[in-house]
Amino acid sequence: MRILLDEGVPDVIQKRLKNLSISTIEEMGWRGVKNGALLDLMAGEFQLIITTDKNIPFQQNLLRRQISAIVLPTNRVRILILLLPKIESAIATIAPGQFVEIM
Repeated sequence: MRILLDEGVPDVIQKRLKNLSISTIEEMGWRGVKNGALLDLMAGEFQLIITTDKNIPFQQNLLRRQISAIVLPTNRVRILILLLPKIESAIATIAPGQFVEIM
């Protein structure tokens, strides 16, 4: 599974979960691309986006694009480090079109 970290999501997730194929918006050159266009760019290349944007699952059709979303509660590194086990578990179980909100 290829995973994309949305803008504003610290790369600590990418650094700590090295066994997964994770890229950032910046690495892809997609900085500033808005939600719908971003998901269209992702389709076929990525299967999952990790974001702090709680509206993505409700504003966009994830299933049509065969993309899943994990929504984080914050972008604070200290908290995300504590949530890494939950994030990794969500990655392992998420299905296309689904979204999981990490608390």
